[in-house]
Amino acid sequence: MSTAIEWTNETWNPLTGCTRVTEGCDHCYAFTLHDMRHEVYTRDHGIYPNGKPMPAQYARPFTEIQLLPERLEQPLHIKQPKMFFVNSMSDLFHGQVPDDYIFQVFDVMRKAHWHTFQVLTKRAGRLRRLGQLIDWPANVWMGVSLENDVLTPRADALRECPAAVRFLSCEPLLGPLPSLNLTGLHWIITGGESGQGARPCDPEWVRDIRDRCVASGVAYFHKQWSGRTPKANGRLLDGQTWDQFPAVRGCGAGACLNLASPRLLAKGYRVCEGCAEAMSAMNSDNTQAFAREADPALNEVTP
Repeated sequence: MSTAIEWTNETWNPLTGCTRVTEGCDHCYAFTLHDMRHEVYTRDHGIYPNGKPMPAQYARPFTEIQLLPERLEQPLHIKQPKMFFVNSMSDLFHGQVPDDYIFQVFDVMRKAHWHTFQVLTKRAGRLRRLGQLIDWPANVWMGVSLENDVLTPRADALRECPAAVRFLSCEPLLGPLPSLNLTGLHWIITGGESGQGARPCDPEWVRDIRDRCVASGVAYFHKQWSGRTPKANGRLLDGQTWDQFPAVRGCGAGACLNLASPRLLAKGYRVCEGCAEAMSAMNSDNTQAFAREADPALNEVTP
């Protein structure tokens, strides 16, 4: 499904449901959205006001993990390269998701080599355990969420993961991260909380992370400030939009090519040299534009 999330193109949810683990989960958008629809499903017997049936997953509350194997092969039927945020409505590494199902999801991502997949989890311990058993495709980016300094050990677990790109989603950012070590990480996303009761995000917390990313050569992306809606207070940090993406050097699977969307092109995304060469042989209106932007260094937007 298409999404308004700035750092991706699409969402893919081969399972749904989750449980809260830390304070960053308190105002989770997925909980709010699903349980609102669950209430409607229960009240109206699974029928929308227009008479159409509601998706079956809304028959159960969000705290019930539901595997949706009928969705597993969806990316294989989408031939245009996309960047997918995997499980925007769940956590692939949740303790109630069977190991075998996780391996099936990775198998699909491996087969769909023309796409890029962004997997994000709060279950860093399970990632550490299973990560060594997974054959990591070059088109899979792996990230963990953390919202305060107590949770920076999640980044340590991520560092042990042999993914081509390792990233952090520091959203909702609820405090400074003085203990965060950026070594071995490729991309940092920051963002304030949105929704009713959104907690504040101090600009100094964000600046500190931004400055350390710049000093360390780590790609940095600031998604939003706190507010009633994601766009309520904009995205500017010190008068600039930070839309950096990680470079994928010699990605092999064409991961860079998968970012060929007008939105990401407009942000100045630069592909690695290998993918630029591959694009030169493609019959595409964007071929010359990508070739001119080829750069093996850190992808960043020119101010």
